[in-house]
Amino acid sequence: MPRRRAYAGSGASLISRRSFLGGVAAALGGLMLGGCGVTSLAAERLVVDFWNLFGGGDGARLDEMERAFRESRPEVRLNSTTLAWGAPYYTKLAMSAVGGRPPDVAILHQSRLAAYAPAGLLEPLDPQLLSEFDMGPDSFLPEVLEASRYEGEIYAIPLDTHPFVQYYNTDICKEAGLLGPDGELKPLEGPDAVIDALKRAKEVTGDLGLSFYPADDAGPWRLWYTLYGQLDGEAILSPDAREVTLDEEKALRAVEFMVALAQDAEVVRANIDYGGSVAQFLSGRAGFHWNGEWEVTTYLEADLPFSMLPFPNVFGENHVSQADRHTFVIPTQSSRDPRSMEAALEFISSMLKSSLIWAKGGHIPAYLPVANSDEYRELKPQSNYAGVADNVVIDPIAWFSGSGSTMEQRASAAFQSAMAGGISPRQAVVRLRTILQELVNIPKPI
Repeated sequence: MPRRRAYAGSGASLISRRSFLGGVAAALGGLMLGGCGVTSLAAERLVVDFWNLFGGGDGARLDEMERAFRESRPEVRLNSTTLAWGAPYYTKLAMSAVGGRPPDVAILHQSRLAAYAPAGLLEPLDPQLLSEFDMGPDSFLPEVLEASRYEGEIYAIPLDTHPFVQYYNTDICKEAGLLGPDGELKPLEGPDAVIDALKRAKEVTGDLGLSFYPADDAGPWRLWYTLYGQLDGEAILSPDAREVTLDEEKALRAVEFMVALAQDAEVVRANIDYGGSVAQFLSGRAGFHWNGEWEVTTYLEADLPFSMLPFPNVFGENHVSQADRHTFVIPTQSSRDPRSMEAALEFISSMLKSSLIWAKGGHIPAYLPVANSDEYRELKPQSNYAGVADNVVIDPIAWFSGSGSTMEQRASAAFQSAMAGGISPRQAVVRLRTILQELVNIPKPI
């Protein structure tokens, strides 16, 4: 086993991974001998405190991956804590770092990096040290790793990409004449072709062509940002997030398509929330479902006849879809035992190596040894959209941006109003620009 350079904290000396783990194992071995040294030796056991926001199926898969680490590293105690998704999680994570008592490892959406790295809340990670723990640059797609940098430094280790995708009911689409000879969905390109397919599916179901969730805090944003990206829209904010640079005409085209789905083609209802959209597709009341890929196990467990593909190429200029990534980060601590950093990296490395388990929940693994494996390629329908991992649009870089953010919620409300017929598409775009300008004008909280 090669010697590995340990993290060098303030005044810390460098130690090898072997001496680190060997010393801890020897200390634990001493416990079995009994005697008066038990209490002091027990205090030497390394602890990794890990915070995450995963519930449901993701939480169950995370537990399985954590068990693999515990079994392989019994000399390290892993404390895993699951907190409420969204703003509660990110507020607590930021406050813990500011207060000097953060976890050793935490999950961070990549779109949230701009709110944490500039504020000094995360440790920059040495690429050489990451390589020593089998997480070097060659372990990730260049585009995926690049999005984990801030001002040239690596601050996050990507676990996955979770894109906006298209589900389709194979029985309904077959009856609608939408499947090819191979039993797969025929390519859908262009707004007319997409809406025509949704209408044909609606004729079969007698209800809806598309299951989607306009009445949601994030759904309309995911759809709009996908469409805006496909139009090759300019970044909606300047690189320093101090100026709104929205391309209003392309923004309008995206909103107009969303409104057409609900108002003109009437293939989707504007008053459906997230849970309702899942229920619609699950019950066969819609031929298509637009959502993140994370509901795949819901439909597999229900034995639903369905498959999945990348989101359709509606506008044809740039076949992208909105996405985010879960990453591992190491929050800044006022002081850190160098052995603690090594234990944290050992834990993250173990989780990446177990990420085929994670991929079963729909997420595209970021770790190339897993993503390029035969086992993942054979995982269906999850691997059908794996090719989009390096061709996605992530929320703009700003402290107020990212998954579960105020920006997503307020923008989604504007788009939902347009889809429901309350305001015109042009008014929705004006409202979007106003929202962005208001957020840009707010001083950074940290």
